[in-house]
Amino acid sequence: MKYQTRKKALILLADGTIFYGKAVGGKEGSSFGEVCFNTGMTGYQEIFTDPSYFGQLMVTTNAHIGNYGVNHEEIESEGIKISGLICRNFSYHYSRDLADDSLENFLDQNNLLAISDVDTRALVSYIRDHGAMNAVISTEVDNIDGLKKQLAAVPDMNGLELASKVSTNEPYFFGNENASFKVSALDIGIKKNILRNLAERDCYIKVFPYNASFEDMKNFNPDGYFLSNGPGDPEPLTQAIETTKKIIETGMPLFGICLGHQVLALANGISTYKMHHGHRGINHPIKNLLTGKGEITSQNHGFAINREEAEAHADVEITHVHLNDHTAAGIRMKSKPVFSVQYHPEASPGPHDASYLFDQFLDNIKKSAAVTN
Repeated sequence: MKYQTRKKALILLADGTIFYGKAVGGKEGSSFGEVCFNTGMTGYQEIFTDPSYFGQLMVTTNAHIGNYGVNHEEIESEGIKISGLICRNFSYHYSRDLADDSLENFLDQNNLLAISDVDTRALVSYIRDHGAMNAVISTEVDNIDGLKKQLAAVPDMNGLELASKVSTNEPYFFGNENASFKVSALDIGIKKNILRNLAERDCYIKVFPYNASFEDMKNFNPDGYFLSNGPGDPEPLTQAIETTKKIIETGMPLFGICLGHQVLALANGISTYKMHHGHRGINHPIKNLLTGKGEITSQNHGFAINREEAEAHADVEITHVHLNDHTAAGIRMKSKPVFSVQYHPEASPGPHDASYLFDQFLDNIKKSAAVTN
């Protein structure tokens, strides 16, 4: 191990509960955010770089983190987006042919505080019982009163707009400019693999900032529109919601994922709410109500749409449900080629059960283009 003497560290939850551990590497200090957990056995690099996790302290339930290093081609955005890492065993050495660096170096390059040797089973059980809440991880183990004061000033995730923190500042293009179809994508925290999936399906994408107007997106003359995943509460995204309403009015194909799913619901007058501790993992069971088939999915969200309101909506149909808690996991509009899902069909952590959703979006684009032409 590179560091023979490792500093003591702690996790202080907003309700005053404390868990102890040790700092990873030589980094010291404190990091604040909402504490949450992911049950995935692999994929830590994709998790850490997913913009949807911005502002969150990530607890990994897999006992070993870092054992297969990192590969810089597998990042989901530019740099790490989580606020801090909490794990049981941190591997300073890795064994994987495709790895081009260690996780320790990757964390250092991104100036991320991480702590290990934590009883993550007890911590995750506590979050499941008491809900996701703000927390701080710190090496200042003798300054608990000071940390409590700082933690009290951290805004709650409920009502917090974070898309602006991770969205592109300027529009950019992705894919082959000679592709058959064009897509205008609203970046409220978009993952690179979503763009790859669209590009692989013969789409040329123009990615717009979170506050782009409908007119901006329309000027690209797209064949379809896309609403991305992202962090934070969807309700403060008033510009994105207004843009979505105008997209819906055009009758053109629209596809939303995760936060985009919630924005689509809000654009239809369906409310959202903060979940007790959210869904974060790679084996969440979903039932497609249209086909009757089950899907094993990757999920990462702390908010959900109101199922009762969706069921009561005259022009909205629930297409997918989460089999663990029966939350609405997918909707479509009855009168337009508009649909969304709460989970991540681009992740495919083993099974590719949900990748058909991109094909469904492309089919809608082709049908719309045929009618237009």
